[in-house]
Amino acid sequence: MLSARSFVRLSSLLLIWLPLAATSQTFTSENVHFKLDTVAKGLEHPWSLAFLPNGSVLVTERAGRLRIIQNGKLLPKAVRGLPSLAVSGQGGLLDVLLHPDFQENRTLFLSYAHGSSKGMTTRVARAVLEEGQLKQVAVIFEALPRANTARHFGGRMAFDRSGYLYISVGDRGEMDRAQDTLDDAGGVHRLTVNGKPAPGNSGVNDTSIIDTLFTWGNRNIQGMTVHPDSGDIWTHEHGPRGGDEINILKADTNYGWPEITYGIGYSGLPITLDTAKEGMAQPLHYWDPSIAPSGMAFYTGSEFPEWQGNLFVGALKLRKLVRLEIENGQVTNEENLLINLKERIRDVRTGPDGELWLLTDSPEGKVYRIVPAQ
Repeated sequence: MLSARSFVRLSSLLLIWLPLAATSQTFTSENVHFKLDTVAKGLEHPWSLAFLPNGSVLVTERAGRLRIIQNGKLLPKAVRGLPSLAVSGQGGLLDVLLHPDFQENRTLFLSYAHGSSKGMTTRVARAVLEEGQLKQVAVIFEALPRANTARHFGGRMAFDRSGYLYISVGDRGEMDRAQDTLDDAGGVHRLTVNGKPAPGNSGVNDTSIIDTLFTWGNRNIQGMTVHPDSGDIWTHEHGPRGGDEINILKADTNYGWPEITYGIGYSGLPITLDTAKEGMAQPLHYWDPSIAPSGMAFYTGSEFPEWQGNLFVGALKLRKLVRLEIENGQVTNEENLLINLKERIRDVRTGPDGELWLLTDSPEGKVYRIVPAQ
């Protein structure tokens, strides 16, 4: 029989052990058993991550810091030399994206909110990362006109296979701007790495369209990724109450917001009675009610062969990870993962290790890896 002292000591050990056991909890998908590894924690609203060739990982914090995870540990000091930015509402430091030739030129791109006496906007800067510091920082894009709101900045970025940079800009909470092709808000812009309009943009020869504008009618894109086979740019965007969409970007395409939507206003009243109109694209997939999607990646690793080609989407409002099976350009199966985690998933990436990486959006945000359960 245990003595009172031994019982207390054993109980204390169990209390210490139980939380540690929870960190290796096994999760079950329809066809995969996996667990979560916590890579880093204590990040203030982390928004995006990028994998460096040397194995380190960059993580943006919306609060205005760029952090480095090195040898599996979050370095205490943030990267120095960030451009001037504004942290307000949904705005702050947003996406980080490496130049396709980063290993040779050490160049990266940051999207962020910027404020002035004329209001706030979305900016993108190019910089060179050297020894924990950004150098040669240059603003290459600024969405105009500015607005006196602190929401719907967009900010997701991707490179296509031709080396052109795609930047999403939200409607800034002023919905009608998304239908104005002489307004930078509510669309996707395609640029060269120097910030010039990409060759082939319609606006280069058409004065009725801004020369960087690639698509419009987009409410607030917070997920953007490249299809591993076709090379197409896939996006998802927030609807209002319902109507979150997945779209495949096509040049000079109007995606309809706010003329068509599968959602309703936050007041509960309709924004429009139309879900389709001639000349406006239909989404590949939509959610109603809204899941508030953020972050998106096709799985291309080898750790989970059953997930090859699946599309993963984080959800903020419904606090889950969504797995979508895609066949012939159609969603054929949808599965909700990590519901019991009860975390707002901000970003999703396939890592060079073949595992899925996630960011959680909170004042004490975490970086997770999804790894096979042994």
